[in-house]
Amino acid sequence: MKVELEARQQQGGQPQSQSQSQSQSQSLSQTQSGSTVSGSQSQTASGTASSFLSIPQSAPAGLLTITQPPQQSTSYFKIAQNQFITFGWNFSYILATPTHLTVSAVCENGNTYPVGPTNGIIPGTATSVVWDPYTYQTSHPNLPLAQAKYTLEIWADGGPDAVREPGVLTPNSALQFALYTPQAYTPITSGWSCAGCSSAISQHIVHPTFIALIATLMVMFISGSALLRRI
Repeated sequence: MKVELEARQQQGGQPQSQSQSQSQSQSLSQTQSGSTVSGSQSQTASGTASSFLSIPQSAPAGLLTITQPPQQSTSYFKIAQNQFITFGWNFSYILATPTHLTVSAVCENGNTYPVGPTNGIIPGTATSVVWDPYTYQTSHPNLPLAQAKYTLEIWADGGPDAVREPGVLTPNSALQFALYTPQAYTPITSGWSCAGCSSAISQHIVHPTFIALIATLMVMFISGSALLRRI
C-alpha cells in the first residue's frame, strides 16, 4: 500500500511540473517578443521595467535655431534695473527630447555666466529664457559682468561638446550680443562739460577743407566790397 501511494504521488506531480515549465516558457517568449518593439517596455531580470527609443541612423541631427534677438546683427543690452533680456528659439528634428537645457553667456574675456533665474538650468522643452543681468550683477560682486561681447551657448544632456547625433539636440553657439553699463546723468548746472566737443572743433579748424572755405569767403567778401565802391 505504501509503495502504491508513493508511486501515485510521483505520477501525479510530474504533469504539474511540466505545466509550470510550459507556462514559464510562454511568459519568457512573450517578454522577448515585446522587447523588440520600438518604444515599448520589457521586463528585465530584476523585475523592473525599462523603455528604449529606436532612432534610425538616417535621421537628421536635432537643431536649435535662435529667434530672439535676431542674429543678423549684434544686439546691445544695458545692465540696468528692470532691463530684462529674453532669448527665444525653436527646435527642429528632435526625436529624443532632452531632460534639461543649459544656457550660458560666454564673455570674450573668458568668463562664463549662467543665464536665467535657475542658474542656467531649464527644462528640456523650454523655448525661451528671461535673464536679468542687473540682478546677477548685484548678487555676484566677485564675478561682475564685463562691458563686452558675449556668445550665447545652449546645450542638452550631452554637454557643450556633444557630437552630432540623429534626432539628438546639437549644441548651439550662433548668437552674439553685447552688454554695457549706462553712465549716470549729470546736469549741466553741476559742472558737466562735453570733453569731445572742444577737441572736435579744434579738429575742424585745422582741417584743410575748413581753411579753404574760410579763404574763399574772405576773397568773396573783399571782391564784393570792391564792386560796391565802384558803383
